[in-house]
Amino acid sequence: MSFNKLGALRFVEENDVKFVKLQFCDMFGHMKNISIPSKQLPKAFEEGIAFDASSIDGFGVIEDSELFLFPDPTTLCILPWRPQHARVARLFCDIKTGDGNPFLGDSRYILRRTFERAKNMGYIFNVGAECEFFLFKTDQEGKPTLNPSDRATYFDSAPMDQGENTRREICLTLEQMGFEIESSHHESAYGQHEIDFKYDNVIQSADNILSFKSVVKTIAGRNGLYASFMPKPLSLTSGSGMHINMSLFKDGENIFNTQIGNELPLVAKYFIAGILSHIKEICAVTNPIVNSYKRLSSEFEAPKHIAWSYKNRSCLIRVPYTTKGYNRIELRSPDSTCNPYLTLALILSAGLDGVEKKLELMPALTQNAYTLTEEELKHYTIDLLPQTLNEALHIMQGSEFVKSILGEHLFNNYLVSKTQEWNIYNQTIHDWEVRTYL
Repeated sequence: MSFNKLGALRFVEENDVKFVKLQFCDMFGHMKNISIPSKQLPKAFEEGIAFDASSIDGFGVIEDSELFLFPDPTTLCILPWRPQHARVARLFCDIKTGDGNPFLGDSRYILRRTFERAKNMGYIFNVGAECEFFLFKTDQEGKPTLNPSDRATYFDSAPMDQGENTRREICLTLEQMGFEIESSHHESAYGQHEIDFKYDNVIQSADNILSFKSVVKTIAGRNGLYASFMPKPLSLTSGSGMHINMSLFKDGENIFNTQIGNELPLVAKYFIAGILSHIKEICAVTNPIVNSYKRLSSEFEAPKHIAWSYKNRSCLIRVPYTTKGYNRIELRSPDSTCNPYLTLALILSAGLDGVEKKLELMPALTQNAYTLTEEELKHYTIDLLPQTLNEALHIMQGSEFVKSILGEHLFNNYLVSKTQEWNIYNQTIHDWEVRTYL
């Protein structure tokens, strides 16, 4: 259900909503919010709600720190797990400066700007995300442990899959919030799960990813478990990714449509070539933490080879076969610790760059990429993703492409903060070093 301002105000009044959470995210994709009484919602729509931007990572400095949240009425949703009397709703917000202009560091605005660029070219970009996560047991104080909630593996069911009830409750909660759930199942590692929901336009999909993570963590906590989207929480087993399924529509038609056995349409080839050409530059955003690269280098079906294929899951981009309906391409490298707005803005921009420049796509790889020798990699001209956050940041720093999409403000602040994060990690003595070298 999508509302305009008047419809949102009427819905709030008729459904006993007493508090509204105004939600947004910082440049790292961390959810932030302020709660207001529902009586303040008309003011929020018209004047915005002020907040201290200097307290949000990368947003502002203390001497110039006033920004305003303007709720997007189309995102109104009641939070089902809150009390059903004096209910609580949420709205995602756009961020503006005091003179009413968009705040250039607002990642939702950056994605909206990219969406409009695609729209002006005649394209609508639809996205569906596959978000994997772990459920861990908690200790007597409610703190997370590294003990998985079960010892089930891929597609197992109860009683081996002891997270099944929690996963079902998550699905039911998401459906109450307007999600269309397509499937849910246990993943490969102990305690690992995946829930897939239907694709939507790229802005709605980014909102959905944030909502999804919030719901998963909330419902897991209500069941005495801890949900983690950390890419590689456990050694010697699968990590958690956020595969991005995407399609491009023009005049209501999916221009990625192809029949089994036939070649991809030309525009789809250009789009894939654009993503492959820029993937190393955007890796510090799609895979933004030190731990992200433990997943990418582990070879548990996590891609590190910059190649594509029709079926091959060892490649960075896969073109799934479909008998009918949703033809798409799947980017397999991102993980759920990313800022979804920035990630999708960069992926879309990279694809559009390939379309505009008519970039030639390399041949599809049919071999298992993990078994290729160095000589074979050279023969197929297959490059590798960055292997550390530090390497990814250095590549991003030299990218005029990424800077042009993110804007100078966010680009510079992101690099400064993430470089500091890497330096702290690099200067920390870890348990493995002590065990190995002491």
